[in-house]
Parts: sequence; structure tokens; C-alpha cells
Amino acid sequence: MLSNTTELQLEPIDAVITWVDGSAAKHRQKRQEYMAIETLPLHENASNPHRWLCNDEILYCIQSIENHAPWIGKIWIVVDEDGPDLSSLSENIRAKVHLAYHSEIFDGFTQVLPTFNSLTIESMLWRIEGLSERFMYFNDDVFLTAPLKPTDIFDGLTPILRGKWADYSELLGRSEIRDDPAKFHYFMQINAAQIMDFPATRLFSAAHVVHPFRRSKMAELFALYPDYFLSNIKYRFRNLEQFLPQGLHNHACIRDKEAKLSTIDDHLHIISGQGKGQPPADTLALLIRATDPEIKFLCVNDLPQLVEIIPNAVEWIAQAIGGFPVSAKNTIIKSCI
Repeated sequence: MLSNTTELQLEPIDAVITWVDGSAAKHRQKRQEYMAIETLPLHENASNPHRWLCNDEILYCIQSIENHAPWIGKIWIVVDEDGPDLSSLSENIRAKVHLAYHSEIFDGFTQVLPTFNSLTIESMLWRIEGLSERFMYFNDDVFLTAPLKPTDIFDGLTPILRGKWADYSELLGRSEIRDDPAKFHYFMQINAAQIMDFPATRLFSAAHVVHPFRRSKMAELFALYPDYFLSNIKYRFRNLEQFLPQGLHNHACIRDKEAKLSTIDDHLHIISGQGKGQPPADTLALLIRATDPEIKFLCVNDLPQLVEIIPNAVEWIAQAIGGFPVSAKNTIIKSCI
């Protein structure tokens, strides 16, 4: 294991962000065409239009990187065809951005394209040409909210994992739970853990934060478990038979004693529908907590729903990430409302 003292000898850590604009006419039409030819009913978690909504959260995500992790090397945005409009961001941060196309990362496996499935895409992120050995995977609804150091994410080459040990065994065998879109994520974690021989009674449930990856570890797993990967990428829409790629990576690292587990409470997760039916002050308190310097990561699963409860939520998020350049502030905040 490399120590922190060797940090300067290692190549920079890249960031990878998956992105889609589900409201784009071309994407919407293609998605509807492939939905229509699915032979089995789709899980609600796979077919809900919310899954592909774009509310320009990626602008907050990238701005938070500029504000709090300027040491990051390249920022890879994984897209189908078209990338996001980043013209409101600084020239400095835009110079770090590179687009990685589905057709490139699925080279040799393009029969599974087009795909509308984040689990499928996440299975192949490690195949980005030019990606650093150590990289951090962001969903575009995850933001940095305080200064982040490389050593917060990796100890040398060792990923630092945030989350908790959990028992999900009670979910198994209950059809009504399997149909619940809010529980879908748990089954993906169970499936990933089981491949690595971790039982549902004790698995590591990752927090909704930035996920550290070793590129070589994913390549190793792909070589060792090709059937699992080929099965995982064949689904164009999310399916209960799939595994969570970061869950597979995490459990493999834990099994092989190549990970460190962090117990620091430095992350905040605002789930879809958070605060519905409750006093708005409760949800506002969560947003205010995101501005606490002890909180380094904020995940907001459904920004429009949050804005329904807290009309100025985007302004609170902007404050939490450290703000935008004055020239871009009004444009970006208006676009995210």
C-alpha cells in the first residue's frame, strides 16, 4: 500500500460524470422506440421519465469541482452523442472537460447500444481511453461542498469508501418490495455483493457520494467475471437482474484488503420527494446543513421536487458549493429553476 507521502508521485485523479438530456427530441424518440420493443414489462425504476431529466445539475457539479477540487486532472463527461452546454462556466474548468462517447467505451460491444441504463454505462466507464488509474465517479446530482483533498478519496492507490455495513436480507423473496422503485437500488447492491461472496445479511452499502475507482481493478474484474459483465450490459433499461458496478468494485477491494472504510459523517443525501408532507422548515434545515464546512458531499436526487418545497433551493445549493463566478451566476441559477 502506498502512503500519503507518495501522493505527488502518482498521476492526477480524473473525474468521470455520466450525463444525458432526456428532454432532447432525438434522445426521447430513440428511447420511446426501444421501450416499445421491450419484450417484458419494465420496472418502474427503469421507465420513469425522471431518470433522464436534465435540470443542468451538471453545472453545479463541475463548478463544485473547480471550487473545491482544482487538483483534479481531466473531467470526463460520458454521453451518448451530444454533450451539455458548459459555456457559462469558466474557461479554466472547461479546458479540463473531455467527452467520452458510448460508442467508444462500448467498443467491441456496440450491439448493446443504444442504452438508456446507467448501470450498463457504469460497467464500462473504466474503458475510457486516456482515463487515469485512479478516478472519481460522479453522478451529475452529486456536488462537492467543501475543500476536498486527494487524500480524502485515496490513500495512495487505496480507495477510501464511505458508507455502512447493512443487512438487506429481509428484502429478498418479497415481490412487493421488488416492485418498489425506491428499493431498486438495494437489490443492485445485493447482486454486486453476492458476486464477491458477501451475503445480503452483511454487505457494504455505499453512501451517495463521489465513488473512488481503480481502473485496473475494474479491468481485472471484467477479465475474471466476463459473463456477469456481459449480462449487466445487455439491458437497455434498468433490470432487477443487474448489479451495481461501484458495489462490485467496492466489495472486491474490501475482499482483497485494498480499501479503507471511512466513518466520517461528511456527506448529505436529499432523496427524491424529501420533505413532502412535512413542514418546509425541515427540508430547509437539510439544505442549510449542506453549507456546514464539515459536509464535503451533497447529493440531490430530484431538484425540481426540492424546488417545489423550497423555492430558492438552487440558491442554497449554489451557496453550498461555494458559488459561481459573478458573470455566470444569474444565468446558471435561472436555468436550474
